[in-house]
Amino acid sequence: MDINREQWGSKIGFVLAAAGSAVGLGNIWKFPYLVGENGGAAFVLLYLLCVVLVGLPVVIAEILIGRTTQKNPVGSFRELSKGNPFWMFIGGLGVLTGFLILSYYNVIAGWSLGYVVESLKGSFQNLENPAAAGELFNQLSSRPQWTLLFHGMFMMLTVSIIYAGVAKGIERASKIMMPALLILIIILVIRGITLNGASAGIHYLLKVDFSVITGKTFFLALGQAFFSLSLGMGALLTYGSYMSKKDSIPISALNIVLLDTLIALLAGFMIFPAVFAMGMQPAQGPSLIFNILPIVFNSIPAGYIFRIIFFILLTVAALTSTISLLEVITAFVVDEFQFERKKAAIVLGIIVFVIGIPSALSFCGWQNVMIFGLTCFDFVDFISANIFLPLGGIFIALFVGWFWGTKNSVPHLLEGTVKFPVFLVSTWSILIRFVAPVLILLIFLSSIGIL
Repeated sequence: MDINREQWGSKIGFVLAAAGSAVGLGNIWKFPYLVGENGGAAFVLLYLLCVVLVGLPVVIAEILIGRTTQKNPVGSFRELSKGNPFWMFIGGLGVLTGFLILSYYNVIAGWSLGYVVESLKGSFQNLENPAAAGELFNQLSSRPQWTLLFHGMFMMLTVSIIYAGVAKGIERASKIMMPALLILIIILVIRGITLNGASAGIHYLLKVDFSVITGKTFFLALGQAFFSLSLGMGALLTYGSYMSKKDSIPISALNIVLLDTLIALLAGFMIFPAVFAMGMQPAQGPSLIFNILPIVFNSIPAGYIFRIIFFILLTVAALTSTISLLEVITAFVVDEFQFERKKAAIVLGIIVFVIGIPSALSFCGWQNVMIFGLTCFDFVDFISANIFLPLGGIFIALFVGWFWGTKNSVPHLLEGTVKFPVFLVSTWSILIRFVAPVLILLIFLSSIGIL
């Protein structure tokens, strides 16, 4: 163990930072529109089941690898596999995946920051329907100067937090941002459920109609449970490497998963009561947040203020994710090349910004630049989210369950845990060895179009 390695200042600091890594646009943007397209409460029920069967076991496994070795993804797999090149490659895949996802995720995060500014300017005040909101979004995102400005500003925000370090940067920011995020979302939930006609939206989220469940619904719920928790990209492994051996991994992992799931569910209660109250349809797809909500806010008292609160919320959620992604590659460079953290944060931030430019320009000037029939943005999204992430998740489960083995890993898992029921350890062992790899393989096959 590196005695100079930073550690979290508190248990709650780690939980909030790791939950922040998981909480992002996937919870507040993607989860609600998937719920809207796939039958409401039935999708939610399947999602919760998948979180238990896949999400929690793999969260525990990732944190366990990082906490045991106190190293970055490559260093962790090198130590536990005794230098096996294949497993070191899997660690490197996690770093590469985090790097690629950050390059285009930061573009979307920049939009959310841009929408805070546009909300303050009153750009949405006179919009009358979702088509008008969609037209405004297309106008803004098709302007290179607007997209690149906020892409750059968001990366500067992210770098500034990583620059300050683990305890003084990530932990301190998470202790502010995560409670703020919860408060903002609760304000918006209260506003939504008190609108006339909101009860239809609440009913939509709570009354399960099993007839709408199909194989596709299951695969989408499974994929969302996996992606929502930021699995397979080395973020939780890296955060786990700063965790004290005195703290309980199972309890921390459970808290992370509960907090992530709570925010996803609250996002549903924030959006659907308002959508139904305005007489709109829930199945709006990815445009739900950028096209529908600006119109919803125009229809409610104090909508100007609530719109600003909403896009600040979206920005905070995105920032808690971008800092974890930049930390993955920063920890790798600091550990493997003895780079000084502050220099690494700045240099890597610049590199990620530059690599992200083609993704940003995919909406403004480079729409016709295609790689295998996909825009630069869609191509990077496809290979990282649909191929690299599930592969990383499968191999993490196989590594802990079979290569390192549960007999070797369980003693490390139980460090810092006072009493942990034997049947729960056995259940985790079965899930990580048999259930999680198979279900993640199904995610992979579904995402590349085989299933």
